[in-house]
Amino acid sequence: MVIAVASGKGGTGKTTIATNLAASLDGNVRYLDCDVEEPNAHIFLKPTDVESETVTLPIPEVDQSKCDLCGICDELCQFSAITLMGDYIMTFPEMCHGCKGCMMACPTGAISEAKRELGVMEKGRSGHIDFYHGSLRVGEAMSPPLIERVKEQISPEALNIIDAPPGTSCPVIAAIKAADYLLLVTEPTPFGLNDLKLAVETARLMKIPFGIVINRSDVGDGRTAEYAAAENIPILMEIPDKREIAEAYSNGILMVEALPEMKEKFQALYQNVRERIIEAE
Repeated sequence: MVIAVASGKGGTGKTTIATNLAASLDGNVRYLDCDVEEPNAHIFLKPTDVESETVTLPIPEVDQSKCDLCGICDELCQFSAITLMGDYIMTFPEMCHGCKGCMMACPTGAISEAKRELGVMEKGRSGHIDFYHGSLRVGEAMSPPLIERVKEQISPEALNIIDAPPGTSCPVIAAIKAADYLLLVTEPTPFGLNDLKLAVETARLMKIPFGIVINRSDVGDGRTAEYAAAENIPILMEIPDKREIAEAYSNGILMVEALPEMKEKFQALYQNVRERIIEAE
């Protein structure tokens, strides 16, 4: 089972929900932090025995002496990462998506595979949780391949919780794709509602069943609840705005450690989601 936790915008408590959900459940749980531009779940789950792996992207390297300037690679590449300029083939590694199409299409074998570093994937153990996260190299813009590398750690034998990037752009699509259920975390404010609507539209386009978790539910106004009712979207959990929760977060402590009574609420959230997934099958 794969449960992805996402939000229309950053700072709504997405990682708070994902980490506390993982910590509240027993059994075989995998946590995959795919917010690779700013991973922070490790601050709360504190994995140990961490191992690191460099993640690279295949990019073309051209042997100009073998190139007959046919231009097939130029015509094939949708991102202009390899271009015929006069009597020379230029490559732009930062624009390459690593599909290897140019290498396969080259009739003279002039294009070979080089590598560009995207970042690192780290894995460790946090209690009963197998923990994985990606960390994008500073200045690197191509995050989906690193997200895909982290998602390769999904186990069909485990409950997999994906901490997705915020927003609704390509990295989010890469992270939530193929999830069994999507938890959309929001706050009951006008800005939160605006970005929630974008996230809902994305989930519907991708045909992923979803529900809402409202963080800091007693601030803002009631328009988020009204929107959910009008759109027939279930509100699966509401977390109040409590000083103890904010203090725990600022100190890198899980909510369920600071407020043990919240553990049952996260367990109930999981059971609710599980039943919805089973009903949808």
